[in-house]
Amino acid sequence: MSTPSTAAIRLNKFLATAGEGSRRACDELVQQGRVEINGEIQTNPATRVGPGDHVRVDGRRVASQENQVVAFHKPRGLVCTRQDELKRDTIYTALPPMLHHMHHTGRLDLDSEGLLILTNDGDLTQRLMHPRAGIEKEYLVTANQAFEREHLAKLTKGIYTPEGKLTAKRASLLSPRRLSIILSHGAKRQIRVMLEALGYKVTRLLRVRIGSLWLGDLKPGEYAALSPPEVAMLLENPPATANPATSPGETAPARQRLNRRTGSKTAAPGPPPKKSRQSAFRRSKKRADRRKS
Repeated sequence: MSTPSTAAIRLNKFLATAGEGSRRACDELVQQGRVEINGEIQTNPATRVGPGDHVRVDGRRVASQENQVVAFHKPRGLVCTRQDELKRDTIYTALPPMLHHMHHTGRLDLDSEGLLILTNDGDLTQRLMHPRAGIEKEYLVTANQAFEREHLAKLTKGIYTPEGKLTAKRASLLSPRRLSIILSHGAKRQIRVMLEALGYKVTRLLRVRIGSLWLGDLKPGEYAALSPPEVAMLLENPPATANPATSPGETAPARQRLNRRTGSKTAAPGPPPKKSRQSAFRRSKKRADRRKS
């Protein structure tokens, strides 16, 4: 175990960059006595780890990795967890093994779909998830019946439910049965619970934006590695005057679109053949080159 130095980092940060979970989840691993440094059990997440130290979790050797961030279009029918008690398919069923070390930031329920971020960067996860950050998430919501306009004001003023008072930051009517709803912090199944309290049933819920980063043309089951500028967009909300998206892949010209760079073309479990991923990459690269020219 290293003494404090510029090369040493906190144990919880080391574990997060090794893909063991968010910073908070790594705190719990350490406090439960499941982490060793050079054969000694550690219970303090602030313990420093240096380049020459050997770290094990539950007896398994782990190593810090470069920070990676991936945008994934989660399809319906998958749950956001590594192992499901009910034996349902998880998001990792649709992702290749090379991404299984990443954890998801936030979650979408079984019947919801859209933009989901996976990363091994615990600091990024904390910044995205902390309520004080106020990072916006925009959803396109379709209901079983036409919306009454007065209900839009109720969504933003707050609705009292058995789970407490739930509030949307903004709600915009896109068509008689479709809304754009923006949340700056969310409770479990918040949009469904709010609309059910007003007498609606959600038939489709699609997350199209986190911060200033849009889902773009990623199709269900596809994923794309994010560049540093795209990661920065996750942490910055767009101007309040920006118009809501009107369809899953539709955005205004000035908005950032995620180009499909890799991943499967369908939501079928398991990674696509290597050739398919490479050809998808080449097609997207050609489109990007044409845009620059």
